[in-house]
Amino acid sequence: MDGFIVQQRAAELTTSVLYDRAGTGWSDRVELPRTSTQVTDELRELLRVAGVPAPYLLVGHSLGGLYARHYAQRFPDEVAGSVLVEPEHEDYDAYMPKELNELYQAWDPDEAVPDELPDEIIQFYRTLFARELADWPEEIREPLIERHVSPEWLKIGGQEAANRYRLHDEVRNAGPMPDVPLIVLTATAIDPFKEAVTQGIPTSLLREEAEAKTRLYTALATSVTHGENRVVDDAGHLSVIFRRPDAVLQAIQDVLGRLGS
Repeated sequence: MDGFIVQQRAAELTTSVLYDRAGTGWSDRVELPRTSTQVTDELRELLRVAGVPAPYLLVGHSLGGLYARHYAQRFPDEVAGSVLVEPEHEDYDAYMPKELNELYQAWDPDEAVPDELPDEIIQFYRTLFARELADWPEEIREPLIERHVSPEWLKIGGQEAANRYRLHDEVRNAGPMPDVPLIVLTATAIDPFKEAVTQGIPTSLLREEAEAKTRLYTALATSVTHGENRVVDDAGHLSVIFRRPDAVLQAIQDVLGRLGS
């Protein structure tokens, strides 16, 4: 549902499908964590049952970007192009400063998300999300904000994040990406969301992370013939979906244009 605005605008260009994978968002609850093979098989079946024919232009953000890549690796004939927004990547740690890796690897999702969050923390994040979603329809904005600050959704995010190294192994062993048009969006701003989850980490180290991430995503984009990495310097990892839907939509339009050329 975070991609609602992008999906609505993309629907003006072509058939557009937005979904929450099982266990997340408003989809049915399932036992987590899950393998990327389970997730991509499920997406493929969902598209089949919904009567949405291949080939697809896959758009994925964060962990969804990793799943989109894995889908393309497993079913290359079904993918015509991709837009990957701040995608999870199996080589992320290899590009990062050692000191930053040590800090991130010390993070324990079980400790980070207690069963009951202090009210001041809930209000802090509610304010951040309300600011980013100010222009969204109220009937979507308010439930989405409340769910984003709920311990249930936060714990689900932690469960998925804790499983990322297993997912990385699946992608590493799945073979190359198909040589189809690809645009990667790299968000480099240290915005309030980034500041909130990286308290205690020096700003200089966060800037090094953004530079390293840009190199990684450039390498990903240039691994295919028609690939491009676009830097979005006024949004961060999470806020890019809310703050810059225009950048995502432009990438979708451009990939569609390359498919038609």
